[in-house]
Amino acid sequence: MSQGVQVSRRAALATAAALIATACTRPARRAGSRSELVWVTGGLNAGDQGPARDIAARWNALHPAGPIARVEGLSAAADEQRQVLALELNAGLSNVDIFELDIDWTAEFAQREWLVDLHELRSEVERVSLPGSVQTATWDGTLWAAPYTADAGILYYRSDLVGTAPTTWEELIEVGRRVSAEQNGMAPFVADGAQYEGLVLQYLEYFWGLGGNVLSGDGSVSFPLDKALQAAEFMRTAFREGVYAPGFNTMELDQASSTFESGEAIFMRLWPYAYRNMTGGGPDSQVVGKVGIAPLPAFTGHGPVAARGGQNLAVSAFSRNISAAVEFVRFASTSREVQRGLAERHSRAPTLAAAYHDLRDDPLMTLLARVLPTARPRPATKAWSVISEEIQQQIFAAYTGVVEPGVAVENLRRFLVATVGGG
Repeated sequence: MSQGVQVSRRAALATAAALIATACTRPARRAGSRSELVWVTGGLNAGDQGPARDIAARWNALHPAGPIARVEGLSAAADEQRQVLALELNAGLSNVDIFELDIDWTAEFAQREWLVDLHELRSEVERVSLPGSVQTATWDGTLWAAPYTADAGILYYRSDLVGTAPTTWEELIEVGRRVSAEQNGMAPFVADGAQYEGLVLQYLEYFWGLGGNVLSGDGSVSFPLDKALQAAEFMRTAFREGVYAPGFNTMELDQASSTFESGEAIFMRLWPYAYRNMTGGGPDSQVVGKVGIAPLPAFTGHGPVAARGGQNLAVSAFSRNISAAVEFVRFASTSREVQRGLAERHSRAPTLAAAYHDLRDDPLMTLLARVLPTARPRPATKAWSVISEEIQQQIFAAYTGVVEPGVAVENLRRFLVATVGGG
């Protein structure tokens, strides 16, 4: 592990510890109190917390006698959110009732006995939710969370400069280079290439799109080295030859979105949340009326694959008001009005199937209705957090030229076999 990575992780853990210390000093709620439900959501700013605050306000209006829902934010970065939640739950703290569970944390958090079994919601959730979202909330045959928001990587493109969206990565690079030359050096492509979870998802989209799998159906390692190498070399070439925007290797979501919105890139891989701001005239957007959206490209001879993201709502096993927390989760995940509002006001993809019928005239929801059924979640394994860290380290080093891609993917495969077994 590099010194820079060690420093970064120490800093993240220090931040997490500080937040836990703050949490421990909050006014204690009486055991069994029905006065308040604390919902922890990702993001410290008002925009990030907007969906949760809207839903909490609606719940509070319908429950004037309580319990009142209150929203608290964590870091916007998924890696740091997980660290904070893991510290709180491992300590058995009861200051959180409901939290947003990134879909790749389900197995780990359930295995550690941090989640409430939502068996009483299962039949209703399965009846009304997208099947893929139910899958991400289930582990070892048990529903551990309720689907809340879905997500999938999509392609944004400058519709004023590009007639139609490219259908292959090869076409994207060719068109991006040509238009870049015509537009005084606009970058062909931008995404979040920093060494964090977002990089893992991009690499998996390339790897999956070439026919690769990390794990087999029985949970053992698959990870074909030829596909893994091809995906890593694609990223290495794109980085070396200037297909990726300058600063790609340090960009997280906000920086990638800002680059595209300021008119500095032709194509962008991002999540759907940015669409409303770009098309609705955000204060910093230079691309209003100039943005198209499409499925991610495929490699020639293969089909397109988007990584599935999203958040589910889980109830803490240490909550002092589990029954009310479960009812809140039911309200947020199965209410047609609540789920439709996620899309209409916040560009968040709902998990309620009926919402897509209600929003069939919305271009973003129409696209997601096409993309989500085939979008792929990260492997369901309780070891995902350490696997993700290793992918981040190896693929970042490979595409930035620190190590040869072949060495990186061989290291990664050895780690997977040692961690998961098989192969």
